[in-house]
Amino acid sequence: MKKIISTTAAPAAVGPYSQAVRAGNFLFCSGQIPIDPATGNFVEGGVEQQAEQVLKNVRAVLEGAGYTLSDVIKATVFATSMGDFAVVNGVYARHFDKEPPARSFVEVSALPKGALVEIEVVAWKE
Repeated sequence: MKKIISTTAAPAAVGPYSQAVRAGNFLFCSGQIPIDPATGNFVEGGVEQQAEQVLKNVRAVLEGAGYTLSDVIKATVFATSMGDFAVVNGVYARHFDKEPPARSFVEVSALPKGALVEIEVVAWKE
């Protein structure tokens, strides 16, 4: 059975999609960009601050469905510059410090609203 997940603790969807969809024990989370849900604006600063907000948003979506970062089994990081790999990786490592999920890091030409980084995850729990 499919269940749509929505939480006000993370930014509202900026298009025709759900923040996350639960299918059985799996949770498929849409990509999060660095919007502060309290203001609706991008966080101040560069890629490090954006990556931090993105992961806060990912955590909020997971928690809205009853999951945690430790339930994440796969993450995909999209960045507009592979030159930001080390900075984003450092932020990511602070959030996934134990038994990190499988991950891809992909450079893209652009992200929604001019974001520098976006992260999507798949989680699973019994």
